[in-house]
Amino acid sequence: MLDQNRHNHPTGTICIEDLSIGLSRSLSKEITDRDIELFAEISTDHNPVHLDDDYAEDTIFGGRIAHGMLTASLISAVIGEQLPGHGTVYLGQNLRFMAPVRPGDRVTAEVTVREIDYAKRRVSLDCRCTVGDTVVLKGDALVLAPSAKFD
Repeated sequence: MLDQNRHNHPTGTICIEDLSIGLSRSLSKEITDRDIELFAEISTDHNPVHLDDDYAEDTIFGGRIAHGMLTASLISAVIGEQLPGHGTVYLGQNLRFMAPVRPGDRVTAEVTVREIDYAKRRVSLDCRCTVGDTVVLKGDALVLAPSAKFD
């Protein structure tokens, strides 16, 4: 049974028996200065391109950008909360960073089922993050999905 959390997207678990190719889930989040500051603290990545306006102005980005892994963490949120959801075990993730995410950007992370190995409970997922029509991150993930048989 799915419920609604404070971000108004479904959370819970979709067991492997209920997954299908093409099934997709997403979430959207505005990346704030506070998010970037907190991520710097948590990750210990204090690169000035993320935190220092003056420094960042002189980079190829022409201003501050969010950590790439902060953007990627939204993929993890979709996988862990929605698709497949609670009980999912990450086995691998490939990422390509296509464009910068800036403070104030609204990122949409989307995960789509590409392949299902029911016998091994493995699910291959296509992953992407967009800001408007711009793909800022794309990749794929391999996860071990929860099963109704093991509850």
